[in-house]
Amino acid sequence: MDATEVVRRAGEADLRLVRFLWCGNDGTVRAKASAVGGLEDRLRTGIGLTVAMQAMNGLDQLQPVEGMGPVGEIRLVPDPETFRVLPYAPNLGAMLVDHVQLDGEPAPVCQRSFLKRMEGRLAERDAKLEVAFENEFSLATVVNDRFVPIDSGLCFSTISATAAQDYVDELAAALDEQGIGLEQYYSELGHGQHEISTPHAPALRAADEQLLVRETIRGVAARHGLVASLAPKPWPENAGNGAHIHFSLWDLEGARNRFHDGSATDHLSGEARSFIAGVLEHLPALCGLTAPSFNSYRRIVPQYWAGAYVCWGHDNREASVRVPSVFSGMEESSTNVELKAADASSNPYLSLGGLIAAGLDGLERGLEPPEPVEVDPATLSEQERERLAIVEMPATQADALDALAADDVLTGALGPVLAESYLAVRRSEWAAYSEGDEAFEQQGHFSKY
Repeated sequence: MDATEVVRRAGEADLRLVRFLWCGNDGTVRAKASAVGGLEDRLRTGIGLTVAMQAMNGLDQLQPVEGMGPVGEIRLVPDPETFRVLPYAPNLGAMLVDHVQLDGEPAPVCQRSFLKRMEGRLAERDAKLEVAFENEFSLATVVNDRFVPIDSGLCFSTISATAAQDYVDELAAALDEQGIGLEQYYSELGHGQHEISTPHAPALRAADEQLLVRETIRGVAARHGLVASLAPKPWPENAGNGAHIHFSLWDLEGARNRFHDGSATDHLSGEARSFIAGVLEHLPALCGLTAPSFNSYRRIVPQYWAGAYVCWGHDNREASVRVPSVFSGMEESSTNVELKAADASSNPYLSLGGLIAAGLDGLERGLEPPEPVEVDPATLSEQERERLAIVEMPATQADALDALAADDVLTGALGPVLAESYLAVRRSEWAAYSEGDEAFEQQGHFSKY
């Protein structure tokens, strides 16, 4: 789709505004909107934005990052291929944007451009990463300034599904109208908790659509007088919300799944094993990108199926990296790997870019993963975990960020500007929430993710 087609479709849909969407270092989705009358010019020139925004944390507190203060501008330049009419918002459309310097070059802080660079490195190996997200979210009403789950049903309960059926029907329709597939839906373990999975797509498109999915989950909820939260741990006593990342490596033409080896017992190729080994090697640091918020570490605890140990296993939902069993007759297409230590407080461009950087390191060094773990690692003795090289994941946001800062592969891939600004933003959130109480933490995450 080109700019002319976007303008035409915006006119046919009687749009008044088109949001230029981006996701910041804080993981929140933000936007500036163009009136349709000036859309054609802004598709070419972009919309101006202060350089300071990428130093803003999730509490709208500006951090002292060099070059990201009151002086300076970048441009939000939209990708016409991402244009959507938003069915849950009257007369409104949206596009995803790149952050571009005034000289026309990608801004070093642009997370979307970072993912493009990582895709480029994979392309040099005639490969692309296909990705699908599984998003868990919680539906609530607000009663006396408190978030109250809409139901108290059981996992996969039809009672819970019925309580949300009008909402879910509109959600499915809204995704369909945006050309985003819905593969599965079910009510989940937590009160008011639901899960949807969307089809796999090349990494950049998957990240773009992940932002649109997050927006749609929340936008449809607002139409029903509900609050939808993708916060990792919306209530201390309730189940956590993950945004599990399923991924596989394909050739550029999409004809062959390079993770698949039909002669292997578990269908995993040597490339898959090396990619997994790279992910495991960098996983504590990668958590700083995939599970990056203060609230994330309320979820990643042992025996809550969130992947609290650095290990991998076959159909092991306590392993942070899970290899799902394949489906009969679809062995090649269904061979994939799941990263469980991921949630929607992340910026998906950073998550997937970091995932590629970690996996590439495994491929380039020919790494082999340790033995797979086929039991709940929490049930093993410390000595047995040590023998199997199983270590605990970071216990706090600060631990994950420290691991990220010390990881030369990931920070080198990010580049100094993006790495420095990201760490400054996320570390400031750690400082703020460490000083606050439980109510402050919930308010700061529930309605922002």
